Amino acid sequence: MELKPGLKKRTQLEFFRFHKNLQTSVHDLKYLFWECTLRCNLNCGHCGSDCLSSSSVADMPAKDFLRVLDAIRKKLDPGKITIAITGGEPILRRDLEQAGHQMASWGFPWGIVSNGWDLSSVRLKSLLSAGMVTMTVSLDGMAGSHDWLRKKNGSFKRAVKAISNLTASSIPVYDVMTCLTQRNLQDLPRMKDMLVKMGVKNWRIVSIFPRGRGASDPDLSLNGSQLRQALDFIKSVREPGEIRVNYGCDGFLGNYEKVVRDDFMFCRAGINIGSVLIDGSISACPSLRDDFIQGNIYKDDFLECWENRFDVMRDRSWAKTGECAECSSWKWCGGNGLHLRHEKTGELMMCQLKDLGDC
Repeated sequence: MELKPGLKKRTQLEFFRFHKNLQTSVHDLKYLFWECTLRCNLNCGHCGSDCLSSSSVADMPAKDFLRVLDAIRKKLDPGKITIAITGGEPILRRDLEQAGHQMASWGFPWGIVSNGWDLSSVRLKSLLSAGMVTMTVSLDGMAGSHDWLRKKNGSFKRAVKAISNLTASSIPVYDVMTCLTQRNLQDLPRMKDMLVKMGVKNWRIVSIFPRGRGASDPDLSLNGSQLRQALDFIKSVREPGEIRVNYGCDGFLGNYEKVVRDDFMFCRAGINIGSVLIDGSISACPSLRDDFIQGNIYKDDFLECWENRFDVMRDRSWAKTGECAECSSWKWCGGNGLHLRHEKTGELMMCQLKDLGDC
């Protein structure tokens, strides 16, 4: 596929740029992550948080996060803010149902991001009874590829069983997320057939970015031709519509924009997405730490931070440096997703448009 956007695509991109500017100005909070634990029952090779089975960082008490939500619901419509519980592995917490009941009673839709290892049908039923309305389960290839990335034999079988439990449940929305690696690229057609047969409706495919353990293993990064192969596969699956597949929101993809995902690239970090990290830090997506931190719930009011800080995420002119400075796609890209920038220097660590050969 030619990457240079044609006239029609450029016109669409210009309209979407206006939409992004408007969204940035309004910055409605629509999605709030809660990093509730750094404990995990796997040892994944790409983990950005370097989570372990026995983390030295204690779980955040549920009451502390609920205190934040209690303040939010008094000023904003909780029905318009989805709470995404992440970690680590959230299922390891035994108090999720108690916290979930409270969130649901206040009107917040909430869900979980999980590796699926401990998602039994009994636990799923318990979480649904507590008001859970959405869930993401990771499946990173067929058995060999998945178990290699997750560093635990049997993790593929456990994840598939968790997905089967979801398809058989009453959960309103769920999806399967796949992290691309050099090892699972050839698995994608078989994965598609398997997921369609299982009845999965939504599949999200993402790239692994160079952070945490993901920065040290070259087998986790796709080169330009491999990325193009993955994008062409996604395009081919989207056309017949057997399953709704979307590529992640990492970066601008030229003419692949709105071909491999439902909308144009838009990093909503700090614009519509916020987070409360394990130590109380206030940020956007949980991948943004260090210099992206905007406050802490133990000394700052979350909504005050949301309304009056986050300038580093809403005005990204600072990112137009280095290779971005002369890039003709800057006005549409805005410097890629912020999680692809070094948290201390702001340096761009990964550019997929460049990898594809058009930047």
